[in-house]
Amino acid sequence: MVNTTTTASQLIQDQISTMLVEPLEAASVVLAAGPTVFNSAEPLRIPTLTSFPDAGWVGENEEIPSDGNAEFGEIPLMPTDRKSIKRIVRVSNELIRQAKTGVSTILQTKLVAATADALDDALLAGNGADKTVTGILHQPGVTTAPMSVTDTDPFLDALALAASKEVTPNRFILNGTDFFELRKLKDGNGRYILQSGPDATAPFTFFGVPVTVTNKIPAGKGILADMSQIAVVRDIDPTVTVLNERYSEFDQVGIRVTTRYDLGLLRPEGVILLDGATGAGE
Repeated sequence: MVNTTTTASQLIQDQISTMLVEPLEAASVVLAAGPTVFNSAEPLRIPTLTSFPDAGWVGENEEIPSDGNAEFGEIPLMPTDRKSIKRIVRVSNELIRQAKTGVSTILQTKLVAATADALDDALLAGNGADKTVTGILHQPGVTTAPMSVTDTDPFLDALALAASKEVTPNRFILNGTDFFELRKLKDGNGRYILQSGPDATAPFTFFGVPVTVTNKIPAGKGILADMSQIAVVRDIDPTVTVLNERYSEFDQVGIRVTTRYDLGLLRPEGVILLDGATGAGE
């Protein structure tokens, strides 16, 4: 038999290796919002500038002050023991034999959805336990600001807080329930405050800032961020293994995908956590 699972395995592996990473960027809430992405399968240390001497006015022939020192730190990401995201997708041999006529689309949908779901859970709300990813909601050094679903002023206050830190946020990330409560709010002329955004990746804006809606963060929580200050480290090459025999009694083939990600903040002040339970700023 020509179209056996043995001969189809390499075809499937080649397809999956090339169709997982780019679609995942669109399917993942965090990746689609535009963080700074680093590709590395090894431990990565990102240097940060923690302090820098102020510039001053110096006259002609005057000595330029040289007693200030620049101080650097680093963000260690993707340690060797960082756990991976792993999924097994099972497909029938009937689909395998149609690999040239559409199975790749089916596999892509299954793999991307499964991986994006686990990835966003980690990147947004992961607690870092047991060598997993510490998500944005649990990153150290961030600022907390009040949040309300009945009043828009706290969101303006959060934007003002970001401005005071010389941060220009480019994304609100809100829980779905909170978003639709806010969606009901209208201005004095009866117009909805949340306006349609400029493109499909951010269909709504809030005070000019694009809004991403996800239930990967709990109700009563939100994120206001300059996404470029969020670093995501991606092990760019997913490991794809075709399991020919494991599910043979079901006449199925298993496709196992393993990939790793990590997250850190280049500048913690670039992220403000919105909290409906707090009544004060930082």
